[in-house]
Amino acid sequence: MRPFYAFVVAAWLAQSALSASNARAAVQSAGDSAFLIKSEMALSSTPTEVYARFVEWGKWWSSDHTYSGSAANLTLKVVPGGCLCEQLPGGGFVQHLVVVYAAPGKMLRLDGSLGPLMMMGGSTSLLASFKAEGQGTKLVLTLTGNGYEPQGGLSKLASAYDEVLSGQLQRFKRYAETGKP
Repeated sequence: MRPFYAFVVAAWLAQSALSASNARAAVQSAGDSAFLIKSEMALSSTPTEVYARFVEWGKWWSSDHTYSGSAANLTLKVVPGGCLCEQLPGGGFVQHLVVVYAAPGKMLRLDGSLGPLMMMGGSTSLLASFKAEGQGTKLVLTLTGNGYEPQGGLSKLASAYDEVLSGQLQRFKRYAETGKP
């Protein structure tokens, strides 16, 4: 994976893609040891269809935010204890998140560690809810992160996580509606 600073720069660049969309994302709270981010997005498909596309993680996630350099190496197995895992060259792997709750077309919860928190011994929890709204779906993502960062706390990471997540959601929206991220 690219160094942390590349992660922050990429996050900052991803913000420009968010400004032209209908997605709303915001850091709800951030402190020394935790943060909470909530993102909302309207999609034109049904909750069942949006959920089915969402779990195809490797088809919409950006390769720039992988350890292997290829999002095609990401798979999400939606079974009890299922893994959002990434295959690495030489037979290695990374376990990013684990499925702890799945209600197809309604809700998905994954716990584990995303991004720099993995290297800090921290953890993240991602809750995705899919609600019918008009003819489409309102997707709400809630990401919590916690851990210890000795050089200023997690509050300084919250906006970077928010911006990266916002960029990934834009990719997901394009994938869900066109089949291409």
